[in-house]
Amino acid sequence: MKTTARNRTNLLRYYVAAALGTTLVAGPTIAADEETLEEVVVTAQKREQNIQDVPIAISAFSGTLLKDKSIGDIGALTRFAPNVNLDTGSPFSGDTSVLSASIRGIGQDDFAFNLDPGVGVYLDGVYLARTIGANQSLLDIDRIEILKGPQGTLFGRNTIGGAISIVTHTPGDKPMLTASVTGGSYDRQDIAVSADYPFSDNFLTTISFSSQQRDGYQAVSPSPTDTELGQVPWVVDPQSAFPKAGTATADSKGGQNVQVVRGKALWKVSDKFNVTIAGDYTYQNQPSYPTTVLAVITPAGDALPNPFQALPGPAFGFMGANYNLCISTPAEILNDPAQFQATFGPAPPFWGTQVGGLCGPRAQGLGLATGGTPLGGVGYVGGPVPYTPGGVAGNPSGPAPRIYWSFENTDTGDIDKTYATGPSFARYTAWGGSVTLDYDISESMSFKSITAARGIDWRVGVDLDGLPESIQEVTDHQKQDQFSQEFQLAGRAFDDKMEYVAGLFYFQEDGFVHDYVPFGSTLYIYDVANDVDTKSYAAFFHVDYQISDAFGVTIGARYSKDDKKFEGGQADLDGYNYKSSGCFDPVTGPDMDCWAAFAALPFINLAPFPDSTNPYRYFPPGEQSQDYSVFTPTVGAQWHINEDQMLYVSYSEGFKAGGWTTRLSNPLFDIEGASFGPEDSTSYELGWKSQFLDHRVQVNTAVFWTDYNNIQLQIQEQASPVSQNAGDAELKGAELELNAIIGGGFSLYVGAAYIDAKYTDLLPNVTFAPGSDLPKTPEYKYTISPQFDVNLSNTGKLRFAVDYTKTASMFNDAPNTPQLFRPATDNLGAAIHYFSPGEKYSVTLGGTNLTDDRYLTVGSVNGAQGEIVGTYNPPRQWYLNFRANFE
Repeated sequence: MKTTARNRTNLLRYYVAAALGTTLVAGPTIAADEETLEEVVVTAQKREQNIQDVPIAISAFSGTLLKDKSIGDIGALTRFAPNVNLDTGSPFSGDTSVLSASIRGIGQDDFAFNLDPGVGVYLDGVYLARTIGANQSLLDIDRIEILKGPQGTLFGRNTIGGAISIVTHTPGDKPMLTASVTGGSYDRQDIAVSADYPFSDNFLTTISFSSQQRDGYQAVSPSPTDTELGQVPWVVDPQSAFPKAGTATADSKGGQNVQVVRGKALWKVSDKFNVTIAGDYTYQNQPSYPTTVLAVITPAGDALPNPFQALPGPAFGFMGANYNLCISTPAEILNDPAQFQATFGPAPPFWGTQVGGLCGPRAQGLGLATGGTPLGGVGYVGGPVPYTPGGVAGNPSGPAPRIYWSFENTDTGDIDKTYATGPSFARYTAWGGSVTLDYDISESMSFKSITAARGIDWRVGVDLDGLPESIQEVTDHQKQDQFSQEFQLAGRAFDDKMEYVAGLFYFQEDGFVHDYVPFGSTLYIYDVANDVDTKSYAAFFHVDYQISDAFGVTIGARYSKDDKKFEGGQADLDGYNYKSSGCFDPVTGPDMDCWAAFAALPFINLAPFPDSTNPYRYFPPGEQSQDYSVFTPTVGAQWHINEDQMLYVSYSEGFKAGGWTTRLSNPLFDIEGASFGPEDSTSYELGWKSQFLDHRVQVNTAVFWTDYNNIQLQIQEQASPVSQNAGDAELKGAELELNAIIGGGFSLYVGAAYIDAKYTDLLPNVTFAPGSDLPKTPEYKYTISPQFDVNLSNTGKLRFAVDYTKTASMFNDAPNTPQLFRPATDNLGAAIHYFSPGEKYSVTLGGTNLTDDRYLTVGSVNGAQGEIVGTYNPPRQWYLNFRANFE
């Protein structure tokens, strides 16, 4: 096509519009050596359609694009998708396979079994119910579709923010083998092999395998010795001291070791009937992600407080202060009430004689309820510095004991170095299988059945305290199994003016979550049994009716019914709250006269035990249940201005399932205090999809407004984050993308994003105010991605590609904690590709995060422990890839 002055002016106008626009939506793959943009077919509405005809804001990524950009997992798409944040890992999960997904400000940043995701992830139409393992390895992928806004009608529950649909490779009708090898920074060693083999014209198969291995980028370094004491100052417990999900440690953190196998068979039974059988298996055994202590705070700052001063309220850091007391005070003082009171002053009348109860399993005679290695006596013993009792509790007559739990002792001066030597592992096995039946009832009607089962067994350990000590070492074990069945009836009617999809859906999952959390070796929380069983039923329909060649309407609805059951078994196996009262003995039980006085205090919630047979248990015994039904409609209209431009408007609703919290700080006597209901969202969207200049330029835009209600927020209650329906929010934004083929081998992708996401209403017990920003939601983001192809004399090709993304600042948590603030970031990637003649093989040299911009992607606050901890993104890395195709 000849480029005229008018066309050049139009091109310039569209480029400027994209640069100044408000959202980036990754669109079709750009084929720079062709005259037009490739058509992208998606199944966002349960049937194959050109993405330009679908009245939904969609980011679509082809398998070719994923390979060219060296995108190995879903999390790597965060740079290319507008108003989408995809962080790998969530607070204290320790695992990069956990996907913390947020679309247009709505998502989930927790991995617990009892909490459902806010963005649904689907693998070949099968819902992945857990955020664990949702950061799928992108092996042998045909395309990925990111659907924005509530998808409650066609996709259902837990797509309140949107949905991510992964479509794996369909077996080809010719034998083919593709092999890829990648090396790079931190001894990266990746291999991938994929093969198509047709046993006959009617039975086609494909199988793929990948292995991704890389060393960690945060080194575990020996901690400095304490020159004042002449010894290593840390109190290091053996790994066997507490029951754990595992005890593995690592020399570095942030490494990768994951293997994936996928297989698929397509049986063409007849011209009208196809059967697809798919299966996948994932094995991961790698260190935990890196953690950096950002702050350590105790009620009295750097001074060791009187322990009684820490009791009357949920002061920030009282567990950290308690820990310092327990390891810094000589054992003979902690375990002798007379010496203890002489040192720290008169005890309250309810304190009794059980002083050592403050120090949990370290105190004499107080072991863990479930066994483990006895830790014996407590406190600092010996050393060249004489101990003077008067040096505590404000008396300056002698030196105070050493305080070990402090920021100064955790600070290595380098985010890629840590002194934490505790558990460091992220292991899981995940499997899945599905059978899909496609039957053409007639030329205008088809039936589909998707039957699937999946399972996960996951163990993780992460050391959050930044020291060799057992202050904040979290391990977790979760296991989940799920089964789903979906029936779809799709077709056309009324002279093809109406296209419809109707269906039935059933989903069931069960499993458990066991948390093992020692707080400063004192309060020890363990989930004896937190069992979840969920059944969900749904019926849905979706209809597009073309009133005329130019106008069409959409109407759809889904009726969902959830039946959820839960048994909570969280227990404080050390009985810290009870024993610190001095009114409870783990052998003889409570002193009820003393207990009555203690339980009347306003700052503690202790009363008759929830479970009379187990005083350590926080939950009442027995199974709890929730039953609710939700109706989620969608309505829309489209105006086809011409064959290349469509204007649409839509209204849609979505919901996220309710549940129970499993992290408590005190016994719970009313199970309703642990339950929370569903979230819901209502969204209005206006969009424009268009192509110009003989399909060489594509411009898609959308503006939206969302009302987000009954948000499940985690409210910090002493040592634990407790989930509640605690607020509402309003989200307003706009999105735009541009893909263009300029000519001469040059193509361009430019986009930008904007969103205003604020809390509008919050419960009184929420510590932050309306007007605060929603987490993981930058105000703007834009990407510029030029690509230039050079044809070589041997008919091979060189490709030069650059990707630059600017992301505005954001907060990593709902309370907008200043220490967890993520500043504006600049991320640059680049690659040089060589494609051989006929693209039989290719060689790519590239780099990621070339600006070496480091920022927090995961963060958490533990008020009781007095700790704020975060995880930084990986540093600059290079890679070299070789890929070959054999037919």
